[in-house]
This record gives sequence, structure tokens and C-alpha cells, in this order.
Amino acid sequence: MTQAQEIPGALRAIAEQHREALIQAWQQAKLEEFSQLLAKAPAAPDWELFNAQLTKVLACSEFVAKTCRINPQHLAELLRRGRLFAAQCDDDLSRLAESLAACSDETELEQLVRRERNRAMVRIIWRDLNRLGSMLEITAELSAFADTVIQACLNWHYRALVARYGEPVGRQSGQPQPMVVLGMGKLGARELNVSSDIDLIFAYPEAGETNGKKSLTNQEFFVRLGQKLIRSLDAQTADGFVFRVDMRLRPHGQSGALVQNFDAMESYYQSQGRDWERYAMIKARPVAWVAGGEAACDELMQMLAPFTYRQYVDFSVIESLRDMKGLIQRQVQRKGMDLDVKLGEGGIREVEFVVQLFQLIRGGRETALRERQVCKLLPMLEREKYLPPGSGEALLSAYEFLRNTEHAIQGYQDRQTQSLPTDSTGQLRLAWAMGFESWQAFFDVLSEHRQRVNSEFQQVIADPDSDSAVDDAELNDWLGLWDHTLAGEEALAFLAEHGCEPGEAIVEALASLQQSRQVLAMQASSRTRLDAFVPRLLASLASEPDIDAAETLQRILPFVEAVARRSAYLVMLVENPTALRQLVHLSAASPWIAHQLAQHPILLDELLTPESLYAPPDKDALRDELRRELLRLGWDDLEGHMESLRYFRSAHALRVAASEVTGALALMKVSDYLTYIAEVVLEHVLVLAWEQMVARHGHPRAESGAEEREPNLVIVGYGKLGGIELGHGSDLDLVFIHDTYAGGSTSGEKSVDNLTFYTRLGQRIIHILNTQTVSGLLYEVDMRLRPSGNSGMLVSSLGAFEKYQFGEAWTWEHQALVRARPVAGSEALAARFDQVRERVLGQSREAATLRREVIEMREKMRSHLGSGTDTGKFQLKQDAGGIVDIEFMVQYAVLAWAHKAPSLTRYTDNIRILETLEREALLPAETVSQLIDAYKAYRSTGHRLALQRQEAVLQGDDVFSAERRQVTDIWQELMLAPDSQ
Repeated sequence: MTQAQEIPGALRAIAEQHREALIQAWQQAKLEEFSQLLAKAPAAPDWELFNAQLTKVLACSEFVAKTCRINPQHLAELLRRGRLFAAQCDDDLSRLAESLAACSDETELEQLVRRERNRAMVRIIWRDLNRLGSMLEITAELSAFADTVIQACLNWHYRALVARYGEPVGRQSGQPQPMVVLGMGKLGARELNVSSDIDLIFAYPEAGETNGKKSLTNQEFFVRLGQKLIRSLDAQTADGFVFRVDMRLRPHGQSGALVQNFDAMESYYQSQGRDWERYAMIKARPVAWVAGGEAACDELMQMLAPFTYRQYVDFSVIESLRDMKGLIQRQVQRKGMDLDVKLGEGGIREVEFVVQLFQLIRGGRETALRERQVCKLLPMLEREKYLPPGSGEALLSAYEFLRNTEHAIQGYQDRQTQSLPTDSTGQLRLAWAMGFESWQAFFDVLSEHRQRVNSEFQQVIADPDSDSAVDDAELNDWLGLWDHTLAGEEALAFLAEHGCEPGEAIVEALASLQQSRQVLAMQASSRTRLDAFVPRLLASLASEPDIDAAETLQRILPFVEAVARRSAYLVMLVENPTALRQLVHLSAASPWIAHQLAQHPILLDELLTPESLYAPPDKDALRDELRRELLRLGWDDLEGHMESLRYFRSAHALRVAASEVTGALALMKVSDYLTYIAEVVLEHVLVLAWEQMVARHGHPRAESGAEEREPNLVIVGYGKLGGIELGHGSDLDLVFIHDTYAGGSTSGEKSVDNLTFYTRLGQRIIHILNTQTVSGLLYEVDMRLRPSGNSGMLVSSLGAFEKYQFGEAWTWEHQALVRARPVAGSEALAARFDQVRERVLGQSREAATLRREVIEMREKMRSHLGSGTDTGKFQLKQDAGGIVDIEFMVQYAVLAWAHKAPSLTRYTDNIRILETLEREALLPAETVSQLIDAYKAYRSTGHRLALQRQEAVLQGDDVFSAERRQVTDIWQELMLAPDSQ
């Protein structure tokens, strides 16, 4: 790399424009000596150096230019005090802490800390762009500044809260309790970048309460302290912000308590801590604490160490880190982030992964590996022979180059981005900031570093799958089918010999693909990839013994056409024969799966690891994976959340379908997992909608005036969701219930009344679920089961819901309530909803009237939705003896007998309700057995038909004849017999 000698003309014009604006600002501020300094070149020998540095900063940092124009005293004071070119010293930080401590009120504190932040950033960006400090020095200065302001703001708010509520005291020890602020990520490692957010976790040692006249529990006290600290740092005011604060690394993520005591934290990490949290905890460091908290910091770090570092050599983390990298790669692919120097291939994150892999494997035994900083660890890893000779040095050089590039990108507008510019001026600016004469010269060096990083990363964390690609020599004949060197009768004979019949259909399908618009429009490089892929696809089809090769090929071709312009997917399949086999196997088993892959080729990633493909995670693991997937998205990034949620849902639905068609999951488990996916998605969608509404309107206020810090709302699932019986492609029947104070309003500047807030919250939830994006719908939502149906309020209060159910609801609405259960939202409100549901269902009803109304509704549905007079068909769901007959009998039984057998209201799924009817001796065991067996058989067939993309209609009078007869007989006995109970 050579240092640029001359500023390019385009950048010179930008710098001169900013210089003129700065001179005017100094003149208006009556700082004449500084405006003259810029206007005239003094004879002093330092002038040329200062002028060159100023030019570089004004050309490369719009943020510094703007900040100095708005606050001209910043640069003037730094020049007067000689601090512009000097490294940050302890005296600077001490004076800063004293100034913040002297603030008279919260407003003054927030104004001062933001002004000091802006002044500090001017100095640091100046030093960084002019290489007056190394990358390690710059990141250390940023981190030390962050430590100072976090500690100062924490102290200020702690004193203010103690004055109001007294000091928090431990219940057991009787000692004052400090709060510890853990810095995670780059802050914890003292590696903050120029426009970094800060990841924090708050904790305190012991439960108890404050000793003031107006007492609070320690938990309440520290939650308020944490909220105050976050606001002082994160809130965007007229003076800007200090640091974006991210609290999602705390236990339970966004849904967890803002602050936890040590016992709760230890319990969480021992019982629920995930591998990715071990990864995050490597960099954890106490960055601030209330006076006297040093011992608490030591105690906390000692408590976390066994979770982070195992006492044995732990190679299990390789797979975990590989999975984490996979999540990032999928995000990069979905968002087109190839130019991202952090997350893209060969970026900063891959260097960090190489380091942290060895830390997690061996850090339990070798404490030297617990060092937090990448720049110190890389030479150590090479020295200790964990990395080959030269690798540590190469990775360190690349890491420093990538981090300097990241700083130059972020220093331009003080934005948290790592994406390379795509406009010519931006590219020239970045190249010149990095010391290059041209963009191409810079990009060539950057590419060399990224290629080396990716190469080292692949060697360290590469998948050990030994399954090699098909030998090219074995593909000659298959290639001949594709390039027509093998044609006519010879081709058909070859296909017949390999069990691929009818051969004519395969030949026609290949010809159709070659003539398709997508293939004809392919670029030469992409066509080469297709030519390598098709023979391997044909060979894989021939290697599967029990499939229809022609039909399976027809199912796969839409996928091939879909990725014709994104041929990297074809390369993935060529290089990963395991994934190719899975594509063939699953497409043969289910056209639904083939269709999903054609619609969403990104799901191909899921085929790379059969171990996870055929082992869908449980609900906690699903929740954890979604949290990791969305961890780096801000709440204001609605589009990012919506796309990530759609991918998450589609990927896991694919896993469930793959497990079902291969027999790895039984029917009941399939529905369980599909329901878990929906519930986890709804939990996040509710929080996302809430955060966006609160950002706009503030928090709803209770009658006491206190803010509702969490949604006072519950999402109730009806139908298949409520009954834990979701199928592939099921919609969601939802009802929203709130319990907010009707006379209240929200606390924000754009305040609305509480009822309007919750109505809009419901609308936003539906918008997130229902909006058609490039990735499709998240879920189809049906709200017609809410009180008064489509004419009713979108969100009902619990009181109004209860009143409606007891006074206005029809019998069919009580039938629907049998399968209703809260699936997301306030746990307290969910418990109260359950109580209302039990009381409604537990009413004593007149049996004859109930039977008549249930029968009338069933006949009405059958006449509209069943097969009617077509006796040669059996509609699984609506025809006599089908699924709905069983469901109606179950619902009738609950409504008829729950008043004398309250246990009938405990469950919402038909199978367990039937089992309860048997336990309560309300239905004979044989009857229950017949209904359960028929119900499972119907649902299993319905799932199978869905995966075959067929309607749930069977041909033939003899289909399920025994089951239909049994269900019909039971219906007659239970619902129509004169002596029915």
C-alpha cells in the first residue's frame, strides 16, 4: 500500500466546500484566530501537515465536517489544548467524569455527555483517518471513553435514585447492593469501532429492598437504574446520541428481565445457556459498577467462567460455531451483503470465529486463551502451534486492514454499517482514506486479505464430511444425455439400463429445460455451472432405487429454472453431494417440498446438514435460534425482521416436512412442531409490534400513572393453532385480548389513548403476519372468531370478551372456545383468560337445545363444504363420518358435561379431550379408541395429501369405509339417539 500524495479532484472540491463552511462557522462564533488559520497559510513548518490532515478529514468524514460546523468550538478547543493530535490520556477521562458528576439535573447530563461524545469523536476520527494512532489504539480509546461515560452516568442516576428511594440492601447479607454492568462484544474486548453499538448486561448480587421512606424492591430499583442509564446513552436528542445500547444478549433476550440477580443468572446459564451465549460470554467484561462493587464484579465473573469455558477439551463447539456461521451466511445471502467487510465471506467475523473456536475448545484448561482481544490472540495461536506458521500473522494483517476499512466506512457519516460503497465518489473516498490512489488498487488488496481469511477459516472450521463429489469419469454418459452426444435409441437404452423410465419423459424434460427462457438467458459462466450440475443430478436420480426418476426430475426442474440466474446454488449442489441426494430424495417423496425449494431456493442451505434437517428443534431451541437470527436487527428494521421471520418459518417447516415424509416424526409430533414454530413467531411478532408502537407513541399508562413496560395483551389461538394441530400451510385463527386501563393514554410525544394504542398494536401484528413480501406471507390470519366477528372490535378487553361470551355468543362460538388457548403475550392475562374460558365452558346447558344447535351447525357446514351428492368421493374434513364430525362430538361433549367434569376444559386438543372423556367415564373406552384411531388416520392422510399438493378428497366408496361407519354410528348414538345424555 502506498500513501496517496495528491487529493483527487472530486474529493478536493468536497473538502474545500466543508472548509469554507467551517470558516464561516468560526467567524459567526467569533473565533477569528481560527478562521484566519484556515484562510491563510502561515509560514510555520507545521502548517502544511495540519492542512493536509484537515483536508483528509473534511474529505473523508461528512460527520466531522458537520459536527464542527454546528459546534465550531469543538475543533477550536481541541486545537487550543493541543489534544487534536494527541492520544487520549487518563487526565482527559478524569475531567470528563468530574464534569458529568457535577451536572445539576438529568437534562444537563444528557446534553453534556452528548457534546463530549461529539468532541471525542472529532478527535478520534481525526487521529484514525490520519493514522496518528494504530487500529488497536483507536479502538482502545473508544472503549475507554465508553467505560468512562457509562460509569459516570451510572453513578449520577444511582445517586439520584438513592436520594429518592434509599439504598438497595441485600435481604440475607444486610449489605448495600451494587449493580454491575457487563460489557459484551467489542466493548468487552476493548475493541469498539468508530460507530459501534454497545452490548450490555445488568446484574446485581442479592434480592432485597431499599431502605428509604418510599421503598422499592432491589429488582425494581435496579430496573429503574438500568432504564435511566440506557436513556442517557441511547436516546436520540437534538444533540445526537452517545451509544446505541443493545440489551438482547441478557438471559432470555428481549423477553427477559432487564436486570437479574446473580442467583437467577447462574440458574439460567446452568440450565438454559446456549453455545452461542458461551461464544458471546468470551468477551464479557465488567465496565461499570456502583461504588463498592469491585467484589461483586469478581464474584460475577467467577460464576460465569464455568459456563463459558469447559474443564475439558471441548470439540463440540466446532459444530456450534459452524452453525452460527451458517446463520450469518444465510443472512448475507438473503440481504445481498457480499460487500459487507464484517459479515461477508472473508470478513471480520470469520477472523473472530477462528480465534474464538480455539478459545472455546481449549480455554477451560489454558487460561491464556481467555484473552479477549483478537490482535493479542492471533500471534499467541500461531506461537502455540494452533495455527500453521504464517497464518496468525496473515490473519492479523487482514484483521487490521478490515477494521481500518470498517472505521473509514463508519467515520464518513457516523453510521453503523460495514458495507463497501457502490458509488464512484464513495469508493474513491474510501480508497483515499485507506491510502490508495484508486478504488481498484484498494479493492485488489482488500480481496487478497478476504481470500486469505476465508481460506484460513475454511481450514479451521470446515465441515469434515468426507463424502466426495461424483467422479467426472462416471459422468460422461450422463453428460452425453445433456449435450446430445448420447441420443435416440441409444439414450433410451442407457436410461432403461439404469432404471430411469420412462426414458422418453426424461429426454423431453431435459430438452424442455434447455429451451426454457431462463436457461437461454444464462450467462456463459452460469451455463458452465448448469452443465456440471445436470449430469450429477441425473446420476443421483439413477442411484435412488425406489423413486420415479422421470416424475422426480419434473419436480426438480422448476427449482433449476428458479436458480438459473443465481447459479451459486448449483455450485453448492455440485460441491455437496449430500445436499444433492437430499434434494432428490425429498423431491421424490413430496412435490410440496420440491415446490417450496423452487419458491425459496435459499432453503437449500437446510439440506447441507441432514442431522439437523431430520431433527427439528424443540420449542426452546426454536426460540433460541430465532433470537440469534434476529439479534443484530434493530426494532426499527421492520423489513429485516419480516424477511428473517419468513425464512425462519419456511426453513423449519421444511425440516418438519422432511422428517414427516421420511418417517422420522410421527403425526402428533409433526403438528406439535408446526405449532411450536407458529407460537415462537407470534411471540416475536408481538414484541416487534410493541417496540415499534412504543417508539412512536410511548408506553400505555395504568390508572396509577405507571407505564406498562410490557404488552398487557394476549394472543389467543383458536382452531388448529389452539388445538395444537397445525398442518402444512394452515392459517392462524387469532383473537386479541387486552386488559389496559381504558381511561389512560400513552406517555410519548405522539400520545394516543390506550384503546387506540392496542387496536393499532393488533393491526401491526396482522400487518407483519399478512403482508406479502418477496418471501411470501408469514401466515394467513383469520380474525373472524373474535367477538361479533368481522363487525367486532379488532382487540377486545378481557371484560368485554367475558361479557360477550356469557351474554351474546352463539353456541358455535362456545364450540370454538373449546379449542382456544393463549399462545403469546402476558402470562398473567393468559391465566385470567383461561379462568374466563373455564367458566364459559363449564356452564350447565339444556342438553336437547345444545344438541339441536350443534347438529344444525354441522348440517349447515356439510351442505356448504362437503361433497354433497357425489357419493364416489370422501372429503376427509367435511363429509359424514369425517374429521369435523369427530370435532363436533368432542365440542358437544365439553359443552354438555364440563359442568360436572371440569377436567374437560383443561386441554384444547381433541385427542386429550377424548382421553379425558374416557377417564371421566363419560364415553366408553371402545368409543374413544375408535374416534382417536379414525381421527389420527384422517389427519395423517390429510398431511400426506398436503405434502403431495393434493386436495383432501379421496375417490371411492370403500375409502376409510370402516372408520366412516364407526364415526357415523357414534354420531347417531351420541347426537341423535333419543336417550342421549
